[in-house]
Amino acid sequence: MTESANGPLSGVRVVELAGIGPGPFAAMLLADLGADVVRVDRPGGAGLRIDPAYDVTNRNKRSVLVDLKTPDGVAQVLELAERADVLVEGYRPGVAERLGVGPEECLARNPRLVYGRMTGWGQQGPLADTAGHDIGYIAITGALGMIGPPDGPPAIPANLLGDFAGGSLYLVIGVLAALRHARAEGGAGQVVDAAIVDGTAHLTAMIHGMLAAGGWQDRRGANLLDGGTPFYGTYETADGGHMAVGALEKRFYGEFIRLLGIEDEAPDRDDPAAWDDLRTAIAARFKTRTRAEWTAVFQESDACVAPVLSLREAPQHPHLATRGTFVDHDGITQPAPAPRFSRTPAAVRRPPARPGADTEEIARDWQAPGLLAPAPAGPPDNAPAAPHRAERE
Repeated sequence: MTESANGPLSGVRVVELAGIGPGPFAAMLLADLGADVVRVDRPGGAGLRIDPAYDVTNRNKRSVLVDLKTPDGVAQVLELAERADVLVEGYRPGVAERLGVGPEECLARNPRLVYGRMTGWGQQGPLADTAGHDIGYIAITGALGMIGPPDGPPAIPANLLGDFAGGSLYLVIGVLAALRHARAEGGAGQVVDAAIVDGTAHLTAMIHGMLAAGGWQDRRGANLLDGGTPFYGTYETADGGHMAVGALEKRFYGEFIRLLGIEDEAPDRDDPAAWDDLRTAIAARFKTRTRAEWTAVFQESDACVAPVLSLREAPQHPHLATRGTFVDHDGITQPAPAPRFSRTPAAVRRPPARPGADTEEIARDWQAPGLLAPAPAGPPDNAPAAPHRAERE
């Protein structure tokens, strides 16, 4: 079996116009899968206000520093776009066009370019030109309203559901689909409009089907998968930790109540009127032991019970450690590339790119001599980045 250590996208060239959040994460995923990602950083940085050496979303990339507000900077980006397969930008609608690096200019130079656009609201619509963040995007799609207790406010799932699931992953899907078309006989480049509101709404497809069929109530904490049932939720342990229970199927539920020790006293799970009593019984039993003790009880069983771990605890979980789900690279513990490939495995090959550090190397590899013009002034490599304002121009 012939294998490559560079990932299945080895040979694909990607230009990323620096931004924050879902755009960089999408470009990181492409880079993890082997694409040669050149991040076009701008003077002043991109806005996360952390040392660039720790910005894992910029791993496996290389960086050039370009001032897009100058004619030379625009020419440099167009030179890269001419040699690229994919370009990713996350500005507000119209900003790339005003800068001179919009789809029309880039596709004129490279008709087979896939031009990926990452926004919250999308390129059209009443909210397209307004500011926004993950919480607002998932709010209007109905996704946020599903999460949380029935007698409390919606629970905020960090920015994982909107920015990264509904945004980054859909941008990557769109880019790869468009890239396949562009490389086919008679194919051509095109624009991919990846809006977080669209992707997040798409993620709720199964729930909408259940809603239409009468199998889902349009309120929090009243359904099979939102904590409405006592056998799908979280419970506190004696030491203040929590265990996650997902014993949906009856045979898994049977093992759950047996190992929990309430098999002979548990109310009927098929009677919704008894769910409050069942929940109380489960909660009381979990409070009798620590998280570690319950973890040992349910270890390798089919009860569908797992400890709720923190971010720092997760890499030490035996299953994740065995699989290498997390890796240590350049002094940073971080998630390993996913998914996995049998012939073209991906890897963390490079630490987070430092703004402008790879200009000469990129100019040589991409045969882009225009990049060697004097670089604009920027922050030191180890300085916190200043807020990136391109999205607001």
